[in-house]
Amino acid sequence: MDITLRKSSNSGKAQKKQPYFIRQIRKNKYLYMIFFLPILYYILFHYWPMYGITIAFKDYNIVRGISGSPWVGFKHFEKFLTDPYFWKLVRNTLLINVYGLVWSFPAPIILALSLNELPNRGFKKFVQSVSYLPHFISTVVVCGMIVNFMAYDGIINQVLESLGIDRIHFLMLPEWFRTIYIGSGIWQGVGWGSIVYLAALSGIDEELYEAATIDGANRWKQMLHITLPGIKPTISIMLIMNLGRLLNIGYEKIILLYNGSTYETADVISTYVYRRGLLGSDFSYATAVNLFQNLIGLVLLITSNKISNKLSDTGLW
Repeated sequence: MDITLRKSSNSGKAQKKQPYFIRQIRKNKYLYMIFFLPILYYILFHYWPMYGITIAFKDYNIVRGISGSPWVGFKHFEKFLTDPYFWKLVRNTLLINVYGLVWSFPAPIILALSLNELPNRGFKKFVQSVSYLPHFISTVVVCGMIVNFMAYDGIINQVLESLGIDRIHFLMLPEWFRTIYIGSGIWQGVGWGSIVYLAALSGIDEELYEAATIDGANRWKQMLHITLPGIKPTISIMLIMNLGRLLNIGYEKIILLYNGSTYETADVISTYVYRRGLLGSDFSYATAVNLFQNLIGLVLLITSNKISNKLSDTGLW
């Protein structure tokens, strides 16, 4: 009996001597095993590749490799900032993103508020399902639809001609590119984007609406004084995230839609990086441009978060 007690006391002392971190791992080993693969994924495919950023400060040579290529400091950054094409790229990128923010950002909010006001649940679910579907269509298919519909002999020009309006070369005119890009983006993402706001709306206390109805508030006043303030934190966070991407824009859709005649308004930083890096094999210069773009995005994200914290006490951190 004494021997058993001594053994248990000795094992208890041994466990106490182990560091707290080791004891937690042994206690929750199965949970850590579940997280092991996701953590390994992020290390291998998100953090380890960040070592490649160093080629922005080197004259990268494929034969010598990253470590063997000579350092050149900020040479490629200076080259990009003094490039006569620099301001046109920044201007096009900012305009597309600002116009997208003005038109695309409110669209999911308006859709969510409209769906929230629908009394018929069956119709509401039908509208939700229909609005979600375009999100699952690939970018290549969407661009193919745009090219076919807006071609000179496409269905849109046929409708215009039937109304007595001259046909328009939509995809060849620079002034139409931003409208087509942003309009198709709204159509493709408005339903999916409304999910976040619908989830926020479901968290608003129904008793607030009942009290407002008793006080004589109509649906419009309830929306202004209950619904919008209820989803205000969600709107603030989504706006911060969008502001942080003002200089970031995906190149896939633009490459599939633009051509030589629309470069004036369609060429952005990401497409420039694609041409210089992958097509022109100027890897160091392209990496420097992309790093510059991401650093500006980081500054915008931090700045917008601080402003939001001061004005509304809501932020990402």
